[in-house]
Amino acid sequence: MHPGTSGLSGAPGAEAPGGPARPRAFGPGSEWFGPGPAAPDGSTPGGPDRRIPGGPDGSAPGGRDVPPRAGAHRTFAERYPAHIPLPPTAPRPGPVRGTFRPVTIRTARDAVAAAAGYLRWLGFRDVVQPEDRPASGVDLRAPGLVAQVDPSTRPAGLRAVECLWLNGLSTPDTSVSVFFSLAGYTPEARKRAAEIGLPLFVLDLTGTPQPANHAADELAADGA
Repeated sequence: MHPGTSGLSGAPGAEAPGGPARPRAFGPGSEWFGPGPAAPDGSTPGGPDRRIPGGPDGSAPGGRDVPPRAGAHRTFAERYPAHIPLPPTAPRPGPVRGTFRPVTIRTARDAVAAAAGYLRWLGFRDVVQPEDRPASGVDLRAPGLVAQVDPSTRPAGLRAVECLWLNGLSTPDTSVSVFFSLAGYTPEARKRAAEIGLPLFVLDLTGTPQPANHAADELAADGA
């Protein structure tokens, strides 16, 4: 065995065929320790081209960007907002009422009775009918309520709507004035009622009041 050779073939210091052995380094960059430091172009000496994962711009090998981790760039205010919105609430349930039982209208008194029964069904208490119809035209009263019923075959006009509204304003603790008509309303009466927010109802011959404007729709939906 020649000097400088080793008994293990392929070990460091082994003689290469045809000449003395070339020493092999045990430091970084040798095949024993893997690739050495990368060159400026990203390659490693003594081996295949191996790129350093992630360049100066944070891109991944092959030009693919590495997506940031969730929440990595969120600010403190974004992670901990000062105001946390409340969950949506369910709509307010409507009033629980039984089935309305109408009164068939054959006479003027039947029309007043049908309107009184409807107001009680809406939730107004102590609805009474004055024995003598006053000159103001108020046919029904209750705490916080005045109502007029027009059983004629002519549409109720502007004057009748305004008189009822003014009567409600002059009556203490009256919060709502309601008009019932068997023949409907003139366009002027409807316009004025919309301006002052006075509920208008139309009575059919079965005795069932039908809302005739937005204020009446709200009263029928929400009740007293």
